Amino acid sequence: MKKISRNQIRLHRKKRVKAKVSGTMKVPRLSVFRSLKNISAQVIDDAAGKTLASASLKGIKITKNDVAGAKELGRIVAEKCLAKKIERIVFDRSGYKYHGKIKALADGAREGGLKF
Repeated sequence: MKKISRNQIRLHRKKRVKAKVSGTMKVPRLSVFRSLKNISAQVIDDAAGKTLASASLKGIKITKNDVAGAKELGRIVAEKCLAKKIERIVFDRSGYKYHGKIKALADGAREGGLKF
């Protein structure tokens, strides 16, 4: 029997989440991607198919790829959204478990002023 990789299982979870979560112009979707070296977040309007705001740890030179860096990334995404008058979002964890860096990013976005 063929073994299914962890990433394949995550992508299967991502499909389930994406079926329920969709972003509009009024309430866009905050999508998160996490790799071993980087975390990136995008605010997406699915109706128009456009990215409204984005940030990643590569663009922020002072933070590391840890929980504190993810929290700072959440605050930066929140600042960019509030500058474009976006206050409410829908959180898309992309199949990742809601703990650690993903939870810290969400908490940082909430502290920055976004409402989920």
